[in-house]
This record gives sequence, C-alpha cells and structure tokens, in this order.
Amino acid sequence: MKSRIILLAVAAFLSGSCAVESENIRIDQVGFYPSQEKTLTLEQDNPSETVSIYRAGRKVWEGEAVRTAESPWSGKERRVFDFSEISRPGTYTVKAGSEKTEFTVSENAFDALAEAALKGFYHQRSGMDLDPAVAGKWARRGGHPDTLVFIHASAASEGRPEGTVISSPKGWYDAGDYNKYVVNSGYSMGLMAEAALMFSTPEDSDRRQAIHEELKYNAEWLYTMQDPSDGGVYHKLTNPEFEGFISPLECSKPRYVVQKSVTAALDFAGALCSFVELGDSPDPETIAKAEAAYAWAASNPSAFYFQERMNRTYDPDVSTGAYGDGSASDEFFWAASCLYRATGKTGYLEDVKRYMPESFSVMSWGNVSALGVFEWLRNGKNGVSADEQEIYERCLQMLLEYCDRSMESAETSCYNSPYGNSPRDFYWGCASTFCDQSVCFLYAYKLTGKAGYLKNAFRNVNYILGQNATGYCYVTGFGSKSPMFPHSRLCHSDGVVEPIPGLLVGGPNPGHNDKAEVTYSSSYPDESYEDVMPSYASNEIAINWNASLVAAVTWLAEIAE
Repeated sequence: MKSRIILLAVAAFLSGSCAVESENIRIDQVGFYPSQEKTLTLEQDNPSETVSIYRAGRKVWEGEAVRTAESPWSGKERRVFDFSEISRPGTYTVKAGSEKTEFTVSENAFDALAEAALKGFYHQRSGMDLDPAVAGKWARRGGHPDTLVFIHASAASEGRPEGTVISSPKGWYDAGDYNKYVVNSGYSMGLMAEAALMFSTPEDSDRRQAIHEELKYNAEWLYTMQDPSDGGVYHKLTNPEFEGFISPLECSKPRYVVQKSVTAALDFAGALCSFVELGDSPDPETIAKAEAAYAWAASNPSAFYFQERMNRTYDPDVSTGAYGDGSASDEFFWAASCLYRATGKTGYLEDVKRYMPESFSVMSWGNVSALGVFEWLRNGKNGVSADEQEIYERCLQMLLEYCDRSMESAETSCYNSPYGNSPRDFYWGCASTFCDQSVCFLYAYKLTGKAGYLKNAFRNVNYILGQNATGYCYVTGFGSKSPMFPHSRLCHSDGVVEPIPGLLVGGPNPGHNDKAEVTYSSSYPDESYEDVMPSYASNEIAINWNASLVAAVTWLAEIAE
C-alpha cells in the first residue's frame, strides 16, 4: 500500500494525551520539526504490515514499510516506516497492530532538550549552592569548595613543594564522581565553544551567551590548575579514590592536584582560546596563559599521565579516572590551530602543518584533532596566505570524505541512522558519538549547503532519542522511556526520585566492563544497556557526553528556527 495522507476521519476510539509505552514501536520520543524527515522502526515481534497515525482521533496517515532491514549481528528483522508527509504541529498517535505510542511535531521540538542539556552543566558545578529558581527540586548546597587543595608529590615543584596548599574552586564535576579533570573539561569546553561559534553570532543568539556563561565557570577553575612558575598544568584535581554514593556535603576525603601533563596543558590552551573567542572580546591575559601552557607542553612533549606508573613512585596512590593518553599530536594540532588564530604567530602555523592529521576522526577527549579541523573551517576560508588556504582546503576535504563515507549505510540501516550499523560503533560512551557525528554533519552542511548532511545529523539524534534497539531515550527526563537510575552520585544522593534531567547516559556497551556489578540482559552490541545505578559502563553520565548533546541539539534547534 502506498503511503498516503488520509483526509477522512476514522478510528474515533483513539483518545487521550498521555504517551503509551510500546515495546516494539521505536521512535524519537522528544519531537520532530515540521519539515524534518520523520521515520520509525517496528521491531520484528510486532507483525503488523502497516502503521496508522492519528491526530485528535482522525486517521491522517497510513503506510507500509519503506524497507525491511536485518541486524548484522542478531539477525533480527526490523521495518522502517517513513511518514515525513506529516508536517502540521501537534500530538499524534501511532498504531501498529495492538500497540500504540505518541509523538509530537513542533516548531520548537528541541528547545527544552537543548536548555536542559546545557543546564546539566549547572547541576555538575562544584563549590556553589544551586539556586532553586534554576535547579528546581534538584537544588542543593554546594560541596567541595576546594579552597584547601594539596600539591601531590607527583606535582611538586620548587615553588610548590609536596603538601603545599592551593585554592582551586569552581569547575564541573566530571561525571558520576566528584573529581575535576582538565583533559575532559577542556575538551568539553572546546567542543561546545567551537559549535556555538559556528552556528551563532553575538547579536542573534541567546544560546551562545548562555553557553559562554556556563563555560566561564569552568574556565575560572582552569586558571587555578596552572603552575604560575612554569606554565605547566596539573592533570586533575581529585580525591585519592572515589567517594561513596553520598552527597557533596558529606564528602571529607583530602583533595590533591596531581602531575602536570602534556595533554592537560594543550587541552587547557585550546579550551581557553575557544572560550575567549566565544566571548567575542580580546583577553590578552587568558591568551598569555594559553601560550605559557603550550610552551610548557612543547618543552615536555613526553610528559604523559600514566597513573599506574605514577603510583609506583608517589604517595598517596590515586585510583580515580585517569584520562591517560600516549600521544599528543592531536592536542598539539588543536592548540596550535587556536593559538595561531589568536596570535598570528608563525611558529604555531608551523606546528599546525607538523601535526595535521592524515584523515579526519570523529572527536573525543582522547582524539581532539577534529576540534583543530573545526577551528580552521570556521576561520580559514579567506586565509591571506597560501599556507592558510591549503590547510583550510585539506581540512574541508578530510571532513567531507568522512561525512560522505559515514552516510553510506544509513539508507539500509535498521534505525535509519548513519551511525550504529557496525559492532565497532558501540562502546563506552557511544551515545555521545551519535551526537558527535551529527556535529560533523552540521559542519559539512554549513559549509556546503547540501541537505543530506542536515538530514543525517537529525537521524543520529533521532537514534539516541528513542529510534534504537532498546527503545530508550538516552537523555534523563525526556521521552516516555528514559534512564531513571543513572550512575551518578548527585542523582543517587539528592533524595529526589527522578534523576536530574538533560543528562546523556553512556549507552550500549558490549564490553560489559562492569559485569562484576551488573547482569546484562543482552550481549548484542546495540542492546547491551542496563538502566541500573551500578552500571558505570552503560549508564554513567559525563560532561564530555553532555557537551556532544549540547552541540548537536542546540545547533539543530538554531537551524530549525
């Protein structure tokens, strides 16, 4: 049967405005924009050949699947339905056999999601009371003022010997724990700043200003993580070991800054340069700090953070998140790109050419070269020198090659998404990679105007919002089926039943790294997810993942408006 708009009213028995959870209808649970492509996936356990859609009790669409797709690892067959013809704003009911669920079409489909995703960083703030007017029922007293932080033996210098007390307030809690990490927060700042600089201007975007204000809270902490005597940057501020699942006010373990690292120094430099540019006002003092960190990194290119090695030499042992990395070429590329744009100094341009990647890789805290590519794509098209123009053209070529290759599998996929069609796509924190790839598509769309890139950016976001193998919307507080028990000390200790909204969980992880604490109901890559508090491998939250969510959905919302 050909998909069609049904103009006559039927099926008056459908009524009510509350979404009905369906086991087998997989659809974006947050909402669609009127002109956006709209699809859903029907799992094989529902044998219905057709799907009907109703609005206010009237059937407005009925159609058959546009394709049947088979999972390459489970063999499960899924049917994909395209109802993009529906564009009128409102609430709709989908019916497939005996199952039904609801979706909305709205001109502001992602507004609440984008706002909550950014507010997730406010909830992660360390060292301040959260205002009930902003945080709602998740308001809390501030913990970890970090005005009494010790220099760890690994971080000691002549001017700051072991045991020296420094003050290092503000910043964001990194994830489900209460520690603060330069590498990950610097990457998170850079990603959000780069995207906001691309989709907005100071004159027309309240969202840009809101992002800048939130980044400022972490930037003020980053300043304190630099040793003023040599420009080096401490890798993290941490307890020796993770706190229990208690509130910030109940925490009492001593806090340390530990070893300076080359990756922390470079991420510090890149993040602060991006932050300054987002603020759209010169800040020579901050750029000077970034240059000092870069100079330290250039003088200490092998100062990698290897936690186990550090623990064999220094006490106390540290067992919190390592964010270790054995290569800094990507960090050098990003930081040099930012500092060249900020200062025009030719030495940074030479390092850009030296560290330029051979191909484009989707961004992550462990590979930030994409942020350097984005820096050039924002600024380099009208470069005054042949070198600048060549770098821009090479970055654009790498990005488009990646995006074109990534889109190839979307048209035959089970969930109509370009990402998530290989077992390699599922790992610790993979839900954020759906968003990261969307951001890559959005850069390609901005630079070329080709609608296919925009369509596939939406498709990946649709996946994390419910059109996926588990049927979860992976963002807390959104959708009819979303995580209730994220691996988060804040959520677990605040006495509120519902988790803090707007937090992106890690998503399916076939590595089952937490299998000692968690029993997984499936071993399939895209179904290896458990909504239980102990599942740090699939259900933790983290600022870098939320940065991906902020960048993707805020940019999409800006385009839609």
